[in-house]
Amino acid sequence: MASGGGYGDPNQKIDYVFKVVLIGDSAVGKSQILARFARNEFSLDSKATIGVEFQTRTLVIEHKSVKAQIWDTAGQERYRAVTSAYYRGAVGAMLVYDISKRQTFDHIPRWLEELRGHADKNIVIILIGNKSDLENQRAVSTEDAKEFAQKEGLFFLETSALEATNVEAAFLTVLNEIFNIVNKKNLVAAENQGNDNPATLAGKKIVVPGPAQDIPAKKNMCCRS
Repeated sequence: MASGGGYGDPNQKIDYVFKVVLIGDSAVGKSQILARFARNEFSLDSKATIGVEFQTRTLVIEHKSVKAQIWDTAGQERYRAVTSAYYRGAVGAMLVYDISKRQTFDHIPRWLEELRGHADKNIVIILIGNKSDLENQRAVSTEDAKEFAQKEGLFFLETSALEATNVEAAFLTVLNEIFNIVNKKNLVAAENQGNDNPATLAGKKIVVPGPAQDIPAKKNMCCRS
């Protein structure tokens, strides 16, 4: 499990850096989710993201220091030119929609197709229904989202960046899954070296096993805020 850690210690030794991308329509709250996780902040005056930005936060998982490098880009068509560089090297993704705007959920399959077309096919993905504080304006049922997530082999949580509900849990779900996969690769590499079969992870891309193989939590990670 991950311990919260601080919100940034420049002198801390880093064992792993995991790139995680936020994707989804504009105005679903991606930047607010990022701000809540990275700095524990929320701004009612937040403006649309222009282009790409990223923030980091360092956590401790199983006594290892992990820097989460979270990338955020606007969900508008005119920024699609950043697609290839945006997804390159990502080992985790957060697919975000607004529970009060049905259209943002209806666009999720398109975003998922784009993600799978540009990122590693085995990237760890979580579906996030943001703005759960707008329950009285709900346009997407938890059941619909849960069914889609199970069908596609995704983790799923409903969050509220405003109320800080499940934001930490969503990031930790992704980061812990990535860490466990990388840790398994390290163990396998060590065993191969012990059997006189040289192996090294240096300079190699992290390959994340798909949900059907190593993500059994898709049935029990669904949470209602």
